[in-house]
Amino acid sequence: MKKWLSLILFTLVLALTLSGCLSKSTNSNGEKHVIKVGIRSSELRTWEYVKEKAEKEGIKIELVNFAATYDPDQALAEGDIDINAFQHVAYLDTFNQKNGTDLVPIGTTIMAPLGLYSKKYHSIDEIPDGAQIAVPNDQSNWGRALLLLQEAGFIKVVADFDGNGGEDKIKDNRKHIKIVPVDAANTPRVMEDTAGSIINNGVAVEAGLSLKDALIHESKTAKPFINVIVARKEDKNRSDLKKLVRIYQSEDTAKYIEKTYNGNYIPTFISLKELSTYKDTFKN
Repeated sequence: MKKWLSLILFTLVLALTLSGCLSKSTNSNGEKHVIKVGIRSSELRTWEYVKEKAEKEGIKIELVNFAATYDPDQALAEGDIDINAFQHVAYLDTFNQKNGTDLVPIGTTIMAPLGLYSKKYHSIDEIPDGAQIAVPNDQSNWGRALLLLQEAGFIKVVADFDGNGGEDKIKDNRKHIKIVPVDAANTPRVMEDTAGSIINNGVAVEAGLSLKDALIHESKTAKPFINVIVARKEDKNRSDLKKLVRIYQSEDTAKYIEKTYNGNYIPTFISLKELSTYKDTFKN
């Protein structure tokens, strides 16, 4: 009798254990686990394409489109979604530092380059000394703008540059450029009154501008501003998430992005090891 009771108890424990393990990969209907992906609407078309490709490989995705009023990083930290894809790596690090979270990149996606646009000049060589150039006035994009002006040969940033903007971040202003900080949404409008305006990719597209119209724009070397797929640290080695990253980083997806967004988004697939050196960009 005792042997039978022991056998019954062992069977129940085994059943509960297997049930618990299966619940991580299947739902109550026996279907595969759905990966919840937090995104912004700007990349919705890309992720709908990735979703279709993933389903063919046995991965089910649910896209959670967040409005600007709610940060997908907060939703990820609280466990409401499995991963998100809306931000560059420098933004992610700032979020972790401010909130004491430990979210990690598991793959790179695109560059949404910042560009210098002008209605008066056709090349950066034409911009005269003392010219006014508008930049977005939030610290992150102001800092990006300074790096772009440095790449153009107009200025040099300070040795301890941390990626954030400000007049005090300029060490050498060899062309005596006058920086005009304005709200990012207004950067296209002030092109009439300035020699040029540095405009966020999304704002530029909304204003009818294309990346090919820019006198100069960020390239794949602008590592801090490469967008990433992000997960909680404990999930970074999940096989289904790794497979999803591989699907996103496929040649087919890259071609789809280039065609769909008319070259305004640049597919940028680099290793996480290379991405981890992004702060060297500030020093260089």
